[in-house]
Amino acid sequence: MSLKYIEEFRDGELAKGLVKKIRETSKRDLHLMEVCGTHTTAIFRHGIRSVLPKEITLLSGPGCPVCVTAQKDIDAYVALAGIKDVIVTTFGDLMKVPGSGSTLAKEKAGGADVRIVYSIFDAINIAKENPAKEVVFCAVGFETTIPTIAASVLTALGEGIENFSIYAANKLTTAALAALMETDGVEIDGFILPGHVSVITGTDAYRDTFETYDIPSVIAGFEPIDVLKAILILIEQNEAGKPELVNAYPRAVSDAGNVKAKAIMNQVFELSPATWRGIGEIPDSGMSLKKEFQAFDAAGKFGMNSLPDVPEPKGCACGEILMGLKTPEDCRLYKKACTPMSPVGPCMVSSEGSCAAYYKYS
Repeated sequence: MSLKYIEEFRDGELAKGLVKKIRETSKRDLHLMEVCGTHTTAIFRHGIRSVLPKEITLLSGPGCPVCVTAQKDIDAYVALAGIKDVIVTTFGDLMKVPGSGSTLAKEKAGGADVRIVYSIFDAINIAKENPAKEVVFCAVGFETTIPTIAASVLTALGEGIENFSIYAANKLTTAALAALMETDGVEIDGFILPGHVSVITGTDAYRDTFETYDIPSVIAGFEPIDVLKAILILIEQNEAGKPELVNAYPRAVSDAGNVKAKAIMNQVFELSPATWRGIGEIPDSGMSLKKEFQAFDAAGKFGMNSLPDVPEPKGCACGEILMGLKTPEDCRLYKKACTPMSPVGPCMVSSEGSCAAYYKYS
Protein backbone atom coordinates (compact mmCIF):
# COMPACT_ATOMS: atom_id res chain seq x y z
CA MET A 1 0.00 0.00 0.00
CA SER A 2 1.69 3.15 -1.23
CA LEU A 3 -0.14 6.34 -0.28
CA LYS A 4 1.00 9.89 -0.97
CA TYR A 5 -1.62 12.46 0.06
CA ILE A 6 -3.12 12.99 3.50
CA GLU A 7 -6.66 12.44 2.22
CA GLU A 8 -5.66 8.90 1.24
CA PHE A 9 -4.77 8.12 4.84
CA ARG A 10 -8.37 9.01 5.77
CA ASP A 11 -10.08 7.15 2.94
CA GLY A 12 -13.19 5.33 4.16
CA GLU A 13 -13.02 2.52 1.62
CA LEU A 14 -9.38 1.82 2.42
CA ALA A 15 -10.28 1.76 6.12
CA LYS A 16 -13.13 -0.71 5.49
CA GLY A 17 -10.75 -2.96 3.57
CA LEU A 18 -8.22 -2.94 6.40
CA VAL A 19 -10.89 -3.65 9.01
CA LYS A 20 -12.14 -6.56 6.92
CA LYS A 21 -8.62 -7.98 6.66
CA ILE A 22 -8.04 -7.48 10.40
CA ARG A 23 -11.22 -9.45 11.17
CA GLU A 24 -10.23 -12.22 8.76
CA THR A 25 -6.68 -12.47 10.12
CA SER A 26 -7.39 -12.21 13.85
CA LYS A 27 -7.73 -15.69 15.40
CA ARG A 28 -6.71 -15.29 19.05
CA ASP A 29 -6.71 -12.87 21.94
CA LEU A 30 -4.01 -10.23 21.66
CA HIS A 31 -3.07 -7.24 23.82
CA LEU A 32 -1.55 -4.48 21.71
CA MET A 33 -0.17 -1.33 23.32
CA GLU A 34 -0.17 2.07 21.65
CA VAL A 35 2.77 3.69 23.40
CA CYS A 36 2.01 7.27 22.32
CA GLY A 37 -0.72 9.43 23.87
CA THR A 38 -1.40 10.97 20.47
CA HIS A 39 -2.17 7.48 19.17
CA THR A 40 -4.58 6.96 22.08
CA THR A 41 -6.45 10.12 21.15
CA ALA A 42 -6.45 9.26 17.43
CA ILE A 43 -7.75 5.75 18.10
CA PHE A 44 -10.68 7.12 20.10
CA ARG A 45 -11.39 10.05 17.78
CA HIS A 46 -11.62 7.80 14.73
CA GLY A 47 -13.63 5.09 16.51
CA ILE A 48 -11.01 2.43 15.82
CA ARG A 49 -11.67 0.43 19.00
CA SER A 50 -15.31 -0.03 17.99
CA VAL A 51 -14.49 -1.77 14.68
CA LEU A 52 -11.88 -4.22 15.96
CA PRO A 53 -12.74 -7.86 16.67
CA LYS A 54 -13.34 -8.75 20.30
CA GLU A 55 -10.06 -10.69 20.39
CA ILE A 56 -8.03 -7.47 20.05
CA THR A 57 -7.51 -5.36 23.17
CA LEU A 58 -5.78 -2.00 22.81
CA LEU A 59 -3.84 -0.79 25.85
CA SER A 60 -2.67 2.78 26.43
CA GLY A 61 0.99 3.00 27.37
CA PRO A 62 3.36 5.49 29.05
CA GLY A 63 3.43 7.85 26.08
CA CYS A 64 1.88 10.97 27.59
CA PRO A 65 4.76 13.10 28.95
CA VAL A 66 2.61 14.93 31.50
CA CYS A 67 1.06 11.68 32.69
CA VAL A 68 4.36 9.92 33.39
CA THR A 69 5.86 12.89 35.26
CA ALA A 70 6.49 11.84 38.85
CA GLN A 71 4.47 13.35 41.67
CA LYS A 72 7.61 14.81 43.27
CA ASP A 73 8.38 16.74 40.07
CA ILE A 74 4.86 18.21 39.97
CA ASP A 75 5.37 19.26 43.60
CA ALA A 76 8.66 20.89 42.63
CA TYR A 77 6.95 22.99 39.96
CA VAL A 78 4.35 24.10 42.48
CA ALA A 79 7.07 24.91 45.01
CA LEU A 80 8.98 26.98 42.45
CA ALA A 81 5.85 29.04 41.84
CA GLY A 82 5.87 29.98 45.52
CA ILE A 83 9.37 31.45 45.50
CA LYS A 84 9.59 35.24 45.45
CA ASP A 85 10.71 36.79 42.17
CA VAL A 86 10.43 33.52 40.25
CA ILE A 87 8.39 33.34 37.05
CA VAL A 88 7.37 29.76 36.24
CA THR A 89 6.76 29.08 32.55
CA THR A 90 5.04 25.96 31.31
CA PHE A 91 2.99 24.40 28.55
CA GLY A 92 -0.71 24.54 29.31
CA ASP A 93 -1.30 20.85 29.98
CA LEU A 94 0.74 21.02 33.20
CA MET A 95 -1.37 23.75 34.77
CA LYS A 96 -4.08 21.54 36.26
CA VAL A 97 -2.00 18.48 37.12
CA PRO A 98 -2.49 17.96 40.87
CA GLY A 99 0.53 18.07 43.12
CA SER A 100 0.32 16.80 46.68
CA GLY A 101 -1.33 20.00 47.86
CA SER A 102 -1.88 22.35 44.93
CA THR A 103 -1.57 22.90 41.18
CA LEU A 104 0.15 25.53 39.09
CA ALA A 105 -3.29 26.84 38.17
CA LYS A 106 -4.20 27.31 41.85
CA GLU A 107 -0.86 28.99 42.55
CA LYS A 108 -1.43 31.37 39.65
CA ALA A 109 -4.94 32.15 40.95
CA GLY A 110 -3.35 32.89 44.32
CA GLY A 111 -0.99 35.46 42.85
CA ALA A 112 2.04 33.44 41.73
CA ASP A 113 3.62 34.46 38.43
CA VAL A 114 2.92 31.34 36.35
CA ARG A 115 2.77 31.82 32.59
CA ILE A 116 1.69 29.49 29.80
CA VAL A 117 4.07 29.53 26.86
CA TYR A 118 3.82 27.91 23.44
CA SER A 119 7.55 27.49 22.97
CA ILE A 120 10.46 27.35 25.37
CA PHE A 121 11.86 30.32 23.46
CA ASP A 122 8.93 32.33 24.80
CA ALA A 123 10.44 31.64 28.23
CA ILE A 124 13.80 32.91 26.97
CA ASN A 125 12.13 36.16 25.88
CA ILE A 126 10.38 36.51 29.24
CA ALA A 127 13.77 36.19 30.93
CA LYS A 128 15.18 38.96 28.71
CA GLU A 129 12.22 41.20 29.56
CA ASN A 130 12.50 40.55 33.32
CA PRO A 131 16.22 40.70 34.19
CA ALA A 132 15.48 41.20 37.90
CA LYS A 133 13.56 37.93 38.15
CA GLU A 134 14.38 34.27 37.70
CA VAL A 135 12.52 32.48 34.91
CA VAL A 136 12.10 28.72 35.18
CA PHE A 137 10.76 26.48 32.43
CA CYS A 138 9.05 23.21 33.38
CA ALA A 139 10.86 20.86 30.99
CA VAL A 140 8.58 17.86 30.56
CA GLY A 141 8.77 15.76 27.42
CA PHE A 142 10.18 12.91 25.37
CA GLU A 143 12.73 12.83 22.57
CA THR A 144 10.40 15.00 20.50
CA THR A 145 10.92 18.09 22.66
CA ILE A 146 14.28 17.48 24.34
CA PRO A 147 16.32 18.84 21.39
CA THR A 148 14.41 22.13 21.50
CA ILE A 149 14.99 22.38 25.24
CA ALA A 150 18.69 21.78 24.61
CA ALA A 151 18.72 24.51 21.97
CA SER A 152 17.19 26.96 24.44
CA VAL A 153 19.98 26.28 26.93
CA LEU A 154 22.60 26.91 24.27
CA THR A 155 20.80 30.12 23.30
CA ALA A 156 20.74 31.32 26.90
CA LEU A 157 24.44 30.52 27.27
CA GLY A 158 25.35 32.23 24.02
CA GLU A 159 23.40 35.38 24.85
CA GLY A 160 24.49 35.50 28.50
CA ILE A 161 20.96 35.12 29.89
CA GLU A 162 21.74 34.15 33.49
CA ASN A 163 18.21 34.40 34.91
CA PHE A 164 16.86 31.51 32.86
CA SER A 165 16.85 27.86 33.99
CA ILE A 166 14.95 24.62 33.46
CA TYR A 167 13.64 22.00 35.84
CA ALA A 168 14.19 18.90 33.72
CA ALA A 169 11.82 15.93 33.90
CA ASN A 170 12.78 14.60 30.47
CA LYS A 171 12.04 10.97 29.61
CA LEU A 172 13.30 8.51 26.98
CA THR A 173 10.72 6.24 25.39
CA THR A 174 12.83 3.18 24.59
CA ALA A 175 13.87 2.70 28.23
CA ALA A 176 10.23 2.57 29.28
CA LEU A 177 9.46 -0.20 26.78
CA ALA A 178 12.12 -2.41 28.32
CA ALA A 179 10.84 -1.64 31.83
CA LEU A 180 7.31 -2.62 30.83
CA MET A 181 8.50 -5.95 29.46
CA GLU A 182 10.24 -6.66 32.78
CA THR A 183 7.17 -5.87 34.91
CA ASP A 184 5.15 -8.73 36.39
CA GLY A 185 1.57 -8.82 35.22
CA VAL A 186 2.11 -6.74 32.10
CA GLU A 187 0.75 -8.62 29.09
CA ILE A 188 1.74 -7.11 25.75
CA ASP A 189 1.72 -8.94 22.42
CA GLY A 190 2.84 -6.01 20.30
CA PHE A 191 3.77 -2.33 20.37
CA ILE A 192 2.41 0.47 18.20
CA LEU A 193 5.46 2.69 18.48
CA PRO A 194 5.22 6.49 18.57
CA GLY A 195 5.54 8.38 15.30
CA HIS A 196 6.61 11.77 16.66
CA VAL A 197 9.34 10.34 18.89
CA SER A 198 10.56 8.08 16.11
CA VAL A 199 11.08 11.05 13.77
CA ILE A 200 13.87 12.05 16.17
CA THR A 201 15.16 8.67 17.35
CA GLY A 202 14.80 6.73 14.10
CA THR A 203 13.94 3.06 13.82
CA ASP A 204 17.40 2.05 15.03
CA ALA A 205 16.63 3.25 18.57
CA TYR A 206 14.24 0.33 19.10
CA ARG A 207 16.46 -2.46 17.79
CA ASP A 208 18.04 -3.43 21.13
CA THR A 209 14.64 -3.65 22.84
CA PHE A 210 13.18 -5.60 19.95
CA GLU A 211 16.07 -8.04 19.81
CA THR A 212 16.01 -8.56 23.59
CA TYR A 213 12.28 -9.21 23.91
CA ASP A 214 11.44 -10.42 20.38
CA ILE A 215 8.10 -8.62 20.41
CA PRO A 216 6.18 -7.45 17.33
CA SER A 217 6.71 -3.69 16.97
CA VAL A 218 5.44 -1.20 14.40
CA ILE A 219 6.17 2.52 14.10
CA ALA A 220 2.94 4.19 13.00
CA GLY A 221 1.59 7.56 11.95
CA PHE A 222 -1.59 9.06 13.35
CA GLU A 223 -4.17 8.90 10.58
CA PRO A 224 -6.83 6.14 10.59
CA ILE A 225 -5.13 4.17 7.80
CA ASP A 226 -1.80 4.42 9.64
CA VAL A 227 -3.23 2.97 12.83
CA LEU A 228 -5.30 0.24 11.18
CA LYS A 229 -2.31 -0.80 9.07
CA ALA A 230 -0.13 -1.04 12.21
CA ILE A 231 -2.73 -3.17 13.99
CA LEU A 232 -3.00 -5.50 10.99
CA ILE A 233 0.79 -5.91 10.81
CA LEU A 234 0.95 -6.76 14.52
CA ILE A 235 -1.83 -9.32 14.17
CA GLU A 236 -0.15 -10.90 11.14
CA GLN A 237 3.16 -11.14 12.99
CA ASN A 238 1.53 -12.77 16.01
CA GLU A 239 -0.47 -15.21 13.92
CA ALA A 240 2.62 -16.20 11.93
CA GLY A 241 4.84 -16.32 15.03
CA LYS A 242 7.38 -14.09 13.29
CA PRO A 243 8.02 -10.86 15.26
CA GLU A 244 9.53 -7.97 13.35
CA LEU A 245 10.41 -4.32 13.90
CA VAL A 246 8.59 -2.49 11.11
CA ASN A 247 8.68 1.17 10.13
CA ALA A 248 5.16 1.76 8.78
CA TYR A 249 5.66 5.54 8.87
CA PRO A 250 8.45 5.95 6.28
CA ARG A 251 7.11 9.30 5.06
CA ALA A 252 8.40 10.79 8.33
CA VAL A 253 10.72 8.26 9.99
CA SER A 254 14.11 7.00 8.82
CA ASP A 255 16.43 4.41 10.32
CA ALA A 256 18.82 7.03 11.70
CA GLY A 257 16.23 9.63 12.68
CA ASN A 258 17.06 13.31 12.98
CA VAL A 259 20.83 13.24 13.41
CA LYS A 260 21.17 16.98 14.05
CA ALA A 261 18.42 16.99 16.71
CA LYS A 262 20.04 14.05 18.51
CA ALA A 263 23.44 15.74 18.37
CA ILE A 264 22.21 18.92 20.05
CA MET A 265 20.31 16.88 22.63
CA ASN A 266 23.43 14.92 23.52
CA GLN A 267 25.55 18.07 23.54
CA VAL A 268 23.56 19.53 26.44
CA PHE A 269 22.13 16.49 28.23
CA GLU A 270 23.42 13.16 29.50
CA LEU A 271 21.65 9.97 30.49
CA SER A 272 20.37 9.79 34.05
CA PRO A 273 17.89 7.74 36.07
CA ALA A 274 14.32 9.07 36.00
CA THR A 275 11.21 8.32 38.02
CA TRP A 276 8.12 7.45 35.98
CA ARG A 277 4.64 7.58 37.42
CA GLY A 278 3.47 4.03 38.01
CA ILE A 279 6.68 2.38 36.83
CA GLY A 280 9.14 3.88 39.31
CA GLU A 281 12.79 4.67 38.69
CA ILE A 282 14.27 3.43 35.41
CA PRO A 283 18.06 3.68 34.90
CA ASP A 284 19.20 5.78 31.92
CA SER A 285 15.63 6.77 31.08
CA GLY A 286 16.04 10.49 31.74
CA MET A 287 18.25 13.29 30.47
CA SER A 288 19.91 15.68 32.90
CA LEU A 289 22.03 18.72 32.15
CA LYS A 290 25.73 18.05 31.74
CA LYS A 291 28.18 19.56 34.23
CA GLU A 292 29.05 22.50 31.97
CA PHE A 293 25.38 23.55 31.83
CA GLN A 294 24.56 23.24 35.54
CA ALA A 295 24.04 27.01 35.80
CA PHE A 296 20.75 26.41 33.98
CA ASP A 297 19.56 23.68 36.35
CA ALA A 298 16.63 25.04 38.36
CA ALA A 299 16.64 22.04 40.72
CA GLY A 300 20.19 22.84 41.78
CA LYS A 301 19.70 26.61 41.74
CA PHE A 302 16.71 26.43 44.09
CA GLY A 303 17.79 23.46 46.24
CA MET A 304 15.36 20.84 44.94
CA ASN A 305 17.71 18.02 44.03
CA SER A 306 16.88 15.95 47.10
CA LEU A 307 13.09 16.08 47.02
CA PRO A 308 11.63 12.84 48.45
CA ASP A 309 9.46 10.48 46.45
CA VAL A 310 5.80 11.31 46.96
CA PRO A 311 2.98 8.75 46.80
CA GLU A 312 0.46 9.15 44.01
CA PRO A 313 -3.04 10.37 44.92
CA LYS A 314 -4.93 7.81 46.97
CA GLY A 315 -7.18 5.66 44.83
CA CYS A 316 -5.82 7.01 41.53
CA ALA A 317 -5.01 4.23 39.04
CA CYS A 318 -3.15 6.47 36.58
CA GLY A 319 0.15 4.66 37.14
CA GLU A 320 -1.38 1.23 36.50
CA ILE A 321 -3.21 2.56 33.43
CA LEU A 322 0.09 3.82 31.99
CA MET A 323 1.51 0.32 32.35
CA GLY A 324 -1.41 -1.39 30.65
CA LEU A 325 -2.44 -3.13 33.88
CA LYS A 326 -5.78 -1.32 34.06
CA THR A 327 -8.10 0.75 31.90
CA PRO A 328 -9.66 4.00 33.13
CA GLU A 329 -12.94 2.18 33.71
CA ASP A 330 -11.16 -0.05 36.24
CA CYS A 331 -10.36 2.99 38.41
CA ARG A 332 -12.89 3.57 41.17
CA LEU A 333 -12.41 7.34 40.90
CA TYR A 334 -13.07 7.54 37.16
CA LYS A 335 -16.11 9.74 36.31
CA LYS A 336 -16.85 10.01 40.03
CA ALA A 337 -14.24 11.89 42.06
CA CYS A 338 -12.06 12.29 38.96
CA THR A 339 -13.36 14.27 35.97
CA PRO A 340 -11.78 16.79 33.57
CA MET A 341 -13.21 19.63 35.69
CA SER A 342 -11.82 18.13 38.91
CA PRO A 343 -8.98 15.74 38.00
CA VAL A 344 -7.30 13.59 40.60
CA GLY A 345 -4.48 12.35 38.40
CA PRO A 346 -2.68 13.58 35.26
CA CYS A 347 -4.25 10.91 33.02
CA MET A 348 -7.49 12.92 33.28
CA VAL A 349 -5.75 16.26 32.71
CA SER A 350 -3.66 15.96 29.58
CA SER A 351 -5.35 15.87 26.18
CA GLU A 352 -3.12 12.83 25.52
CA GLY A 353 -4.12 11.10 28.76
CA SER A 354 -5.97 7.81 28.53
CA CYS A 355 -8.59 8.81 31.10
CA ALA A 356 -9.30 12.09 29.31
CA ALA A 357 -9.69 10.23 26.00
CA TYR A 358 -12.01 7.63 27.53
CA TYR A 359 -14.06 10.38 29.18
CA LYS A 360 -14.40 12.41 25.98
CA TYR A 361 -15.03 9.65 23.46
CA SER A 362 -16.41 6.59 25.28
